[in-house]
Amino acid sequence: MSARNPGIELDLGWVSRVRVNHPAVLRRAQKIQSWKLVKKGWQAAWLLRAVTCIDLTTLSGDDTPSNVQRLCLKAIHPIRDDLLKSMDMDDKGITTAAVCVYPARVTDAVKTLKTAKSNIPVASVATGFPAGQTSLKTRLEEVRQAVEDGAREIDIVINRTLALTGQWEALYHEICQFKKACGEAHMKTILAVGELGSFTNVYKASLVAMMAGSDFIKTSTGKETVNATIPVAIVMVRAIRDYFWRTGHKVGFKPAGGIRTAKDSLIWLTLMKEELGDGWLKPDLFRLGASSLLADIERQIYHYVTGKYAAYHELPMA
Repeated sequence: MSARNPGIELDLGWVSRVRVNHPAVLRRAQKIQSWKLVKKGWQAAWLLRAVTCIDLTTLSGDDTPSNVQRLCLKAIHPIRDDLLKSMDMDDKGITTAAVCVYPARVTDAVKTLKTAKSNIPVASVATGFPAGQTSLKTRLEEVRQAVEDGAREIDIVINRTLALTGQWEALYHEICQFKKACGEAHMKTILAVGELGSFTNVYKASLVAMMAGSDFIKTSTGKETVNATIPVAIVMVRAIRDYFWRTGHKVGFKPAGGIRTAKDSLIWLTLMKEELGDGWLKPDLFRLGASSLLADIERQIYHYVTGKYAAYHELPMA
């Protein structure tokens, strides 16, 4: 992970001046989605880059120690060794960026990765994920417990009510408390953009989250009706850019929810390159929150190497 974002004092003047040009954002999004994507060898290389930026995730009510263990082993070996060898990439240590689980499964993930002698971090969702509607005391305790159990990254959810009613000072102070509870763990702040009502609210919430010390801002829990979309991403990454220009602090970006295909991952990488530059094209500053994306990327790499498409049973979870 890159240097932490220390945050700054809440600047309500900056927040109040925010105005987002809705039609301009939609035009830019349309342009990005119409670009021709890289092909062949370049595409395979970009897909491997995407793999290294994935937070391989399971957030299901039926999660068990065994399926978390399988997820961790897949994170360590995300692409079949024979495929990597064909691309001369078998000695590059390609893994996913992190494994993301519920707080109750952190211990299982940490134990599996430690046994496998892997340094892949465990990320835990927290603060009453996905709705964030539990008491502040409970949400803070959940963060502390996940860190105590070994999570090195915490994905918090904001209180959407505070954002929707313009209570930016209260939101700032809540996020500051979550940051303190994270200790040495990096904090990703989930905005749940599908529930914020407008691009202007998304931009303001992004700013407040960064001012409060978020190391990443994340689009969604993956549980909302609307999750990661290109227009919302443009709003968020431009808030990141403005924050960097104003403070010198780099904040990461994590789209999550509905990112399922290799083509999707290429579009997201292209957006980051065009909007924030090559410096953000690494797991320190860019993550893809996904559960099924890796399977499609591995299928596309199998096709690149063999010229054939694999059946899904040929590329098992672990």
